[in-house]
Amino acid sequence: MTGWIHIRGMQTAYNRYAEKLSGSDKVAWPPKFWKFHLKTEGDPEVSVAFTDARRFGRIRLVDCPGSEIRSNSPLVDNGPDPVVDREIFTEDYLSKKMKGRHVPIKALLLDQAMISGIGNWVGDEIMYQAGMHPEQYSDEFTDSEIAKLYKAICYVCDTAVEKLGDSDQFPEDWLFNHRWGKGKKDAAKTLPNGERLLFITVGGRTSCVVPTRQKKTGRVTAGVKEEEPEPSRKGKPSKQSSSYFDNADEKNGDEREQEPDARAAKKARSNDTKKKSIKKSIKKEDDESTSVSEVAIRKKSNAKSSGKQTMPPSDIGRRRSTRLSKTS
Repeated sequence: MTGWIHIRGMQTAYNRYAEKLSGSDKVAWPPKFWKFHLKTEGDPEVSVAFTDARRFGRIRLVDCPGSEIRSNSPLVDNGPDPVVDREIFTEDYLSKKMKGRHVPIKALLLDQAMISGIGNWVGDEIMYQAGMHPEQYSDEFTDSEIAKLYKAICYVCDTAVEKLGDSDQFPEDWLFNHRWGKGKKDAAKTLPNGERLLFITVGGRTSCVVPTRQKKTGRVTAGVKEEEPEPSRKGKPSKQSSSYFDNADEKNGDEREQEPDARAAKKARSNDTKKKSIKKSIKKEDDESTSVSEVAIRKKSNAKSSGKQTMPPSDIGRRRSTRLSKTS
């Protein structure tokens, strides 16, 4: 996600995010895209702002001690965090949740009531590292597969937190480094080793899958739409637009990041079609106009040669309506 907490005078974002702030944006306060601004009383005064380039973020005021915040709504409704609640989030906990529901496994991972903190790209990475297909139903996995999935969840979440979400420091063999840009001309179509990338929609979210690595071992959801990234044009690399917020979660855009490019391309094609249609219409009108003019000239020439003068039609007067009753 693109939401971020800013504290005036302190760098709360990692370097890549901070580099996006240039010129007046570095010192502007409240910062760009701010949605919520808070000042503390006393000396020194502390200013805090919540920013979000999009409108997914939400602020809630909870009146309780900080130590009890997770015991109050809405956080009390969340499942355990794989990193900080390891004593609750155990392999046995995961097994019971998976076997107790009949939903695609990735949809279960994204359900914050089951497990907290797993977003779309994290879910894709977990599925990739575990070698499991996101469409397969959660109650279709063996105990050994569940154990493998549990290890993958802990590994991906621990690594992301350890690197403070800085994607520049993520392992080179992660799917994260290749899953972005669906729908763009320069999107990766395969992994560096040649394995094909495939995009599907699971639980309403776009998922990136490597079919050769992520096998289906049980029943899966039916009617899932599969898409492949468009091949890039050789020798014509497209310039990727960089977002003001460029971090791991923001790219998620689910992949919503491809929508502006798709809309722009569609609009351009539509404009080209309209221009061609207009040109054809103009040409047709010109041809028709020329034809009419030529006919008029020929008629005028014939009239002169015959010595006849064209007279306007005589006024025949107004006709009496037959609907009017006749008077005797």
